[in-house]
Amino acid sequence: MKVIIKHMDSDVPEENYEFFNNFIKYLQKSYPLKQDVIIKFVGERQGNMTTGQRNNKNELLILSKNRMNRDILRTLAHEWVHEYQRTILKRPKGQDIGGKNEDEANAFSGVIMKKYEKKFPKDEEKMYK
Repeated sequence: MKVIIKHMDSDVPEENYEFFNNFIKYLQKSYPLKQDVIIKFVGERQGNMTTGQRNNKNELLILSKNRMNRDILRTLAHEWVHEYQRTILKRPKGQDIGGKNEDEANAFSGVIMKKYEKKFPKDEEKMYK
């Protein structure tokens, strides 16, 4: 399984790339995916997305312009959980607001963030930039 990362007018500074990559490795351990996934950090909303969305091409689009790192990574964790639900658990797409998939992705993304922060306290300062 390979992760391809693309920055598209995202304003994520290069100094954050390693930090983001470490978080992505943590996601891979927490919710291992079998297929390659493309993560696109974008500067503008696309389609119906609010802060993130996944599509059927195994792409996770994450709005990153003018957002704090912790918010960006929580959105990434949320969309990663959705990718896991659809490709590993084979769940059908659920409601965009409410419903089992959405509630679970919201809850698990928060848990992932707290566990990451506890395991890697040295990254706390980077989280809040």
